[in-house]
Order: sequence, then C-alpha cells, then structure tokens
Amino acid sequence: MPEIIDDKSEHCVPFILGRIKQHRRQYEDKGERPPTFFLGLNGVQGAGKTTLVTTLSKTLSSPPHSLPTVVLSIDDLYLPRSEQEALARSHSTNPLVQHRGQPSTHDIKLGVQLFEALAKSETNITLPSYDKSAFSGSGDRRPESEWETVNAEGKPPVEVVVFEGWCVGFRPLSDAEVERKWRAAKAEYERKSDKYLGQLGKLHLESVMFVNGKLREYDALTDRFGAFMHIDAEDTQYVYAWRLEQEAALRAAKGTGMTEEQVVKFVNGYYPAYELYTDTLRSGIFGDEKGKQL
Repeated sequence: MPEIIDDKSEHCVPFILGRIKQHRRQYEDKGERPPTFFLGLNGVQGAGKTTLVTTLSKTLSSPPHSLPTVVLSIDDLYLPRSEQEALARSHSTNPLVQHRGQPSTHDIKLGVQLFEALAKSETNITLPSYDKSAFSGSGDRRPESEWETVNAEGKPPVEVVVFEGWCVGFRPLSDAEVERKWRAAKAEYERKSDKYLGQLGKLHLESVMFVNGKLREYDALTDRFGAFMHIDAEDTQYVYAWRLEQEAALRAAKGTGMTEEQVVKFVNGYYPAYELYTDTLRSGIFGDEKGKQL
C-alpha cells in the first residue's frame, strides 16, 4: 500500500484561483458583491485531505493572494452524541446508522445555516466543532463556548471556505441505480463468500435506500460549491490501513481512541458509500460543468 504524499497543491492553487476569478467576475459584471467562494474537497479517510487543505489555506490567505480563508470539515457537522444515539435506536435494524459516518448522521440544517451566514459575510459566525476522541472514540459535539468565531467586527470577512471530508460531494443516486449496484454486490458476495472484500452486498436494500434518501439533503451544501477537488485512491481498500494509522496517532496524542478491531468495524460502516458513490465522483459531480472539478 503506497503512502500518500501531498504533491498536488502546485496544481490545485492555479485551479482554485481561476475559479475564484471567474466567480467574482460573474457578480461584479452585474454590479453585485461576490458572495463567499466555497470549495469542496473529497478524499477517502487518511488520503491526505488535512495536509492538502492546510497548505491551500496558508497559500490562499498569504500574499500575494491574501484571501481570508477558513477550513471546515464535514466531520464537525456530525450530530451530537444524544441525537446520534436516538437515530441509531429509531433505525435499530440498519447497521449503517449505528455510529457516526454515513449520510444521515450529519446536522445538515446546521450546515445550511452556516453556509448561508458565510455566503452573506455575516459577523461573528461560530464554527461548530466535533471531538472524535470523546467517549472512547465514539465522539461528541464540543460545547458552543469552544467553537471558533470568524468574521469578527473589525476584521476582514472570510472570502474562501474550504469544505473537506470523506463524503463531501457525494451525489445521491436514483432508487433504480442503488438497487442495481446493490444486486450486483449481493451476487458477488454470495459467489465469493469469505473472499468478498466489499460491504454493500452484506446489507439489506432498505438500509442502503435509507442512507441514499438522506443524502439528497446534502445537495443543499454541494450545490454551493464554486469548485470541487477529489483525491482519488487506486484502491479504496487502502482506507482501512490509513484509518488505522490515524487512530493510532490519535491515541498517542490524546491517550484515548478506538482499538484496531473497532476501527475495522467503524470503516466497514463507511465502506458501502465508497462502493455506491465513487463512480460519480470520478465522472464529475457537476454534470456537464467539467471545468469546476479537478
């Protein structure tokens, strides 16, 4: 399994600057103030998203560009622990929602409100924050008193938002397409049995349909993107080893976190989404607007 080395920023920055320039011109030509620019960034867990967004944020916010930039993670929109537990109880037969991760376990209403406030450059916006290490790795939302504030009075407002995460940009499929992919995966699982590497074929169709239905709400965030970048993986199976490395680092840093067995079980809950939605990521999430994705 190859190690991720971040060598993409030199290609990403010109792409983003070009999209920002086009975004601004679109509004300035009409005599309007350009709203905040939203950039979506997707990559499987452990693929180097954090490293890349840190580089992008520093580059965009520093001279000669000097664009006030903030990085948001979709992880910080996870439901509070109490609401996640309630979701799990109300769908007790669906293994996909028994812990955070899949679409339906994020607070999309909060995300839409946050995006709207940032787009309008409202003042004193607080950014939600999630502590993955809480409750032995189960996680919980941090108190609002610990959330970061941006657009404070007297300071330049945020002009660029980098929104990153493992499922950022996922587009829902039609019910017919979900069923087609599920049936193909189920047939492969029945044929290979213990040699089957996926997870989709092990699930009930109703569980998969529920998550896909909830993903339709995420379009309210995705449709705001002025640009999108996808860090691909030669083999999505790499996510298991990369996630194990991340959790080991978290345990070393904070003294708490998931065991290796818990990590594998945790990633198993994510993996069906990679099987369902990676094809669309690779072909482009904007349809015919190919120039908006890198």
